[in-house]
Amino acid sequence: MRQEIPVYLFTGFLEAGKTQYIQETLCDPRFNNGEKTLLLVCEEGVEEYDPAAFASKEVRLVTVEDPDELNLLFLEDLQKQYGFTRVVLEYNGMWPMQTLFDALPRNWIMYQNFMFADAGTFVNYNANMRGLVVDKLQAAELVIFNRVGENADTMALHKIVRGVTRRADIAYEHTDGSVEYDDIEDPLPFDIEAPVIEIEDRDYALWYRDLTEEMKKYAGKTVKFKGVVAVNEKFPKNSFAIGRHVMTCCADDITFAGLAADWSGAATLNSYDWAVITAKICIGNHKIYGRKGPVLSVQELVRCSKPEDEVATFY
Repeated sequence: MRQEIPVYLFTGFLEAGKTQYIQETLCDPRFNNGEKTLLLVCEEGVEEYDPAAFASKEVRLVTVEDPDELNLLFLEDLQKQYGFTRVVLEYNGMWPMQTLFDALPRNWIMYQNFMFADAGTFVNYNANMRGLVVDKLQAAELVIFNRVGENADTMALHKIVRGVTRRADIAYEHTDGSVEYDDIEDPLPFDIEAPVIEIEDRDYALWYRDLTEEMKKYAGKTVKFKGVVAVNEKFPKNSFAIGRHVMTCCADDITFAGLAADWSGAATLNSYDWAVITAKICIGNHKIYGRKGPVLSVQELVRCSKPEDEVATFY
């Protein structure tokens, strides 16, 4: 078995502060203590690295200028050539994350994933390049907003992040150098302690994400929502899928966010039927998923007309 190589990933857009943060990190002997490190840079910004200031000279800087260069063979060759035991990677915000994930050798393990953003420009980036913003936020463990001014609208920044992920921590680095961690609570727009959790049409995307991220807290709960049916001859007897098409950032990423359901009347259903169902949620393996997931044991199903907005969103 090959040695695992931890990867410290830094993403974000130009002038987001990635280079400065990495430079400071590699100048800190508590981090850069002599371990052989590959500094893989996929973006040349305004700031440049100063390797002479690094706390250890065991850092090899390699620049990748084109996403086509970033592939499995290239990265494995780097490892053979330099024999490093960890990677610090500054990733180009204009490149899709999947390009990187497809290129990583199996023994390169994503250890930490930081996304950096300039608080003054992030809202505009989100408005004009929503797909790329979502792409970076979805994988981030910590989102760091720097250059946060005294009158910055941190709620607007918070909402953009939480519209994509609830798992990432958020930090605000103020212009005076102080750092504040986001503690804004996001109460769910439905009551999960109610005898029947009623999901409004506008809240389906939020509920689906919460359900799939924290399945255990929904085990044994009863839910009621409107969804579109999907049937397939390969599904087990008395089973179907029901859910909504969900858009995260743009029309190109609309996907069917469906759930496996069991009901004795499943044979009477057709794909694209709309229905309001009341069902008990169980967590278990189901052939529709091919893995463990939330399974709806239908108690009541009433056919209905489709909603005004067929596609659910997070905002």
